[in-house]
Amino acid sequence: MAIKPGRENRSIFQKTLALNDFYEDSGDPDYPYPLGHIQGLGKVTPALLHAQRPLMPIPISAWTASHSVDWWLTTEDLPDPDNRVTLDTDGNICLAWNPKNRESHRRLCQKWREILQKAGFMGVFFQAMDISATAHQVGTCRFGEDPADNVLDPHCKAHDLDNLYVVDASFMPSISAVNPSLTIMANALRVSAHIIQHAKGGL
Repeated sequence: MAIKPGRENRSIFQKTLALNDFYEDSGDPDYPYPLGHIQGLGKVTPALLHAQRPLMPIPISAWTASHSVDWWLTTEDLPDPDNRVTLDTDGNICLAWNPKNRESHRRLCQKWREILQKAGFMGVFFQAMDISATAHQVGTCRFGEDPADNVLDPHCKAHDLDNLYVVDASFMPSISAVNPSLTIMANALRVSAHIIQHAKGGL
């Protein structure tokens, strides 16, 4: 959230801007790693702010919401072979997860703060989101050429079954910092074309 006291933001639907300027290039020769994705977020409302900060008086929530531009910053969550989802003896889901790229995300937030402050925003605030904010799970059936290292072949067919194809997000080896929906759809079209050719005896 970035606040400019002297300018009211009257927009309602503002999730129309995104940039990947720092996705592949951090801009720092001493840190040659990708940082992530920045996009506008739907407008924060006074009620939402008050729900997140109950001690904040309603008038202050209303003023803050009307003078802010709201953003969502995402850094790619790199895969880790030690990450696990298992069940305990009582059948409860257990997650072993080691977050990656925290330094890249810290740098992305700092760079965006500096840019917004140069643009005249006096207050720039970040709120870290925990795993409960996860929206896109990938990598559970990742594809590749080696059955010892992946579940699916390059056409998203299970290595061990000739009639099983997986075309949801699980084929992706890593989650990007952007919404994967279009990539999932494009891959599903690619795989469906392969299945049709295979059924016709062309492959």
